[in-house]
Amino acid sequence: MPVVKRSYSVVPLVIDLALILVFATIGRLSHGEDLHPTALFITWWPFALGAIAGWILCYFLSVRIRTIAGGLITTVLCVAIGMGLRLASGQDVQTSFVIVASIFLFLFLVTWRVIDTTLVRRRRAS
Repeated sequence: MPVVKRSYSVVPLVIDLALILVFATIGRLSHGEDLHPTALFITWWPFALGAIAGWILCYFLSVRIRTIAGGLITTVLCVAIGMGLRLASGQDVQTSFVIVASIFLFLFLVTWRVIDTTLVRRRRAS
């Protein structure tokens, strides 16, 4: 049986983690909260771990992380695990926050993949 070689770039991970940081920053700013690095980290880390879990799942399902499917998997786990970790660590989780976070993280984590996929297809067609 042939061995399938999987190669992954860290660039999508860096993009995802940076966009989650933007999400955390916007959220804190919209509530007039402190942007001290420690405060940002407290908001960011649950979602970052959720995104990393999404990456791991994509790896085991052989889903390319740069694809829209990879973005959807990453988004779902980012939100689900992020909210669970927020609850477990004593942070607040309200229904409205789950909805807003889901929308923002979907837009952030899937939109760049749509753009990337479109650009790759255009390059291949040229």
